[in-house]
Amino acid sequence: MIAPQAIIHPDAKLADDVRVGPWTIIGPDVEIGAGSVIASHVVIKGPTRIGQNNQIFQFSTVGEDTPDLKYKGEPTRLVIGDHNIIREGVTIHRGTVQDRSETTIGSHNLIMAYVHIGHDSVLGDHCILVNNTSLAGHVVVGDWAILSGFTLVHQFCNIGAHSFSGMGSAIGKDVPAYVLVNGAPAAAKSINAEGLRRRGFSKDEVAAVNRAFKVIYRRGLTVDEALQQLEPIALEYPAVRPMIDSLNTSKRGIVR
Repeated sequence: MIAPQAIIHPDAKLADDVRVGPWTIIGPDVEIGAGSVIASHVVIKGPTRIGQNNQIFQFSTVGEDTPDLKYKGEPTRLVIGDHNIIREGVTIHRGTVQDRSETTIGSHNLIMAYVHIGHDSVLGDHCILVNNTSLAGHVVVGDWAILSGFTLVHQFCNIGAHSFSGMGSAIGKDVPAYVLVNGAPAAAKSINAEGLRRRGFSKDEVAAVNRAFKVIYRRGLTVDEALQQLEPIALEYPAVRPMIDSLNTSKRGIVR
């Protein structure tokens, strides 16, 4: 199960059935759950906790120190959930004491080749990060979000649940839930209607979300004015509530 060429620190804790390929290095204070497969030429540094049934492909670096110049070697963490696929050349850095001291990856995510996830970022569940997407530090990505190839996300941005970015988007402000953005700088184009339909949202719910999008983006309203008009829609269709929450919690302002 563990290739003889792998180097695993004696203090690392691996479940009995974890598979580790040759020339992989696993440091101290690393835990890897049952059913996980670590390919060759992977570097995993702790403190890092990796759940069950994860796949990490070759040349990925997981749990490395952040290059943030404020980082002075503090014992920060990386926590990864279950059933994630981490493809070739991915880099995921641990947190910093200036924020949460932890980078967090949820479960059932597909993180494709050469993605970078910076320190203190939070990735939800069922997300897809396509090749060469980069998250700066302190980024929060909601469940079911899809970031297309070469998407760049500025530090401290929030990417809402079920949102979508087009290829090569440069995101410098928060993306509300359900919103599809594209461009550099990224601009809001529509809702992620196809994604919502695939995830079982009803026609009425998709129509309500689209109506909410038009309130925010097509009527020339301020955010506060839009929020007032969104409340009656959310009372009838609770699916709109995450969109409202995105506006209420935004600190950087939303993409326009």
